[in-house]
Amino acid sequence: MNDSLGRIVLLTTSHRVAPGLLSWPAWQALRGADRVTCADAAHPQLPYLREAGVEVEHAAPTARELVDQCRDGGRSVVVLTSGEGESALTDGLARLAGSGRESMPALELLPGSYDLPGARLLDLVQVMDRIRRACPWSGIRTHEDLAKYGLEEMYELLEAIETGDREALREELGDVLLQVVFHARIAEDDADEPFSVDDVAGTIVDKLVHRHPHVFGDERAETPEDVKAHWLRRKAAEKRRASVTEGVPLGQPALALTAKLASRARAQGLDVPLPRGEGIGYELLALAVRAEAAGTEPETALRAAARAYRDAILAAERRHAADGGEVGED
Repeated sequence: MNDSLGRIVLLTTSHRVAPGLLSWPAWQALRGADRVTCADAAHPQLPYLREAGVEVEHAAPTARELVDQCRDGGRSVVVLTSGEGESALTDGLARLAGSGRESMPALELLPGSYDLPGARLLDLVQVMDRIRRACPWSGIRTHEDLAKYGLEEMYELLEAIETGDREALREELGDVLLQVVFHARIAEDDADEPFSVDDVAGTIVDKLVHRHPHVFGDERAETPEDVKAHWLRRKAAEKRRASVTEGVPLGQPALALTAKLASRARAQGLDVPLPRGEGIGYELLALAVRAEAAGTEPETALRAAARAYRDAILAAERRHAADGGEVGED
């Protein structure tokens, strides 16, 4: 391939970037081209290219046509679209270049715009919006309908974390993310207090920035304990709670609930005697408070022990079956 024989530029763009936001090399290629073509008359970039004075021809030249047009030093830019036509063009150019019988112009695949980190989240928002409008089931769901699914997905995510299954972790994170986007899309339809996924993201961004003054401000934090102190101080100023128990959801698992209450009380320096009572409940409460004080998450610790117990049951079942016994529910 020889640049003196001309140049063919295949220009790609991302639908996740606002139309018209192209790289400087892309604008240089477009302005220096003898011919700019695009097979898609509705391509979102076209109005902006024409506004910038770039003449774009609605055409779908073949690989042979492009090579012939550039033989005498011509420069052609093809604004690509996704689909079979794009694949046929690139495959055709590859075949001509690989034949060894062609004097090929220089070929360049030029990204005109790049996806930023997190760009695929835009796809998720668009897909969820379409599903909400077109799916008979999803279109009528409410926050209350989805509540149980959110809880199930969080438990499945927790299991993936505890088992160390990376593939499952990626999938379960996606399922949890779906719950967030789904709820945000439902909220858009609220007649009285609508909000969108952008409002949700904006709220958590503001919160993170405000609670990390050592990152986004002038305060210093040398240790994790310093960071936690910043977080708790800022959170207390935001919430202005009358009691340390405010905001602790009572519907969470009992061990986690106990640990959270104990953590809140300890953080405030409160000397809270354990309630006296008989029965296993009070014994479990005392164990959970003791675990939290020692830096152990009781819910996680008990689940790890439960998994070990499950493995012991499986081993006992195998031994039982090997001895000729039957295994099954009562």
